[in-house]
Amino acid sequence: MTTMPDRPNTALLVIDVQNDVVAGAHDRDGVIANINTLVGKARAEDVPVIWVQHSDDDLERDSEAWQYVSELARHDPEPLVHKTYGDSFEETSLEALLAGRGVGRLVVTGAQTDFCVRSTLHGAFVRGYDVTLVGDAHTTQDLTEYGAPAPNLVIAHTNLYWQGQRAPGRRAKTVGTAEVTFTADEG
Repeated sequence: MTTMPDRPNTALLVIDVQNDVVAGAHDRDGVIANINTLVGKARAEDVPVIWVQHSDDDLERDSEAWQYVSELARHDPEPLVHKTYGDSFEETSLEALLAGRGVGRLVVTGAQTDFCVRSTLHGAFVRGYDVTLVGDAHTTQDLTEYGAPAPNLVIAHTNLYWQGQRAPGRRAKTVGTAEVTFTADEG
């Protein structure tokens, strides 16, 4: 249903599951386990897995803090997109990678829910992609001291509002790990 009829394929996006990004994240181990399940399923179905890795002044490239968590292993042929903005499309190779693979539908996982995950969801949607958020495969840190809701509420709210997104010719939805299929006609 994407607005890109010549791009019928799906890709799994794994956003910023880096040491410092998820160090204090809500349900860290459960989310990483779900992402691992999805990565395995995508690989078994020959669905592209695209890894996104953030760097900035607080997350220095090539530092230990910047590295992906040890529980997740990227295979060499799987693309790694380096970014410096919340939206994984901004000034990166992501769009070219997706176009080259005929991808018009994204299944999104990662961290942090209220920053890079949300930015990428919206960035993909406004660019014409169908976007499925995996509701139990994204997380965030506790930012209540800055006035944010508790992490479980941030995650629940994001899952709720993403399920309700609408736009012409595109589909947004939220599903659990067990419900993910990598076909365009997912229910």
